[in-house]
Amino acid sequence: MDEFKNVSVVKKANVYFGGKVVSRTVRFEDGSVKTLGFMQAGEYTFNTAEAEIMEFMSGELEVDLPDRREPLIINGECTFEVPANSSFTLRVSKPADYCCSFIK
Repeated sequence: MDEFKNVSVVKKANVYFGGKVVSRTVRFEDGSVKTLGFMQAGEYTFNTAEAEIMEFMSGELEVDLPDRREPLIINGECTFEVPANSSFTLRVSKPADYCCSFIK
């Protein structure tokens, strides 16, 4: 899906790691929530409360996931899931554009 329709967007940005990762919260009519964001080059560790689907539209990065022995290598587009109550680390070498969907 390249475009979301009939949504509301929270004006205040979610800013992490000194502004190197920034996202906006998007709320859908059915109550589901996504964030649309951008990551500059760097290393970032995120903790999850809910399960997430991470979709990258661009970027070059490696991802350490709790259910994988080897890092996931991303060069461009990729989608992966992250379990609830876990953490994952991203090593971004080229800026990355992403969409995070929260699974309830």
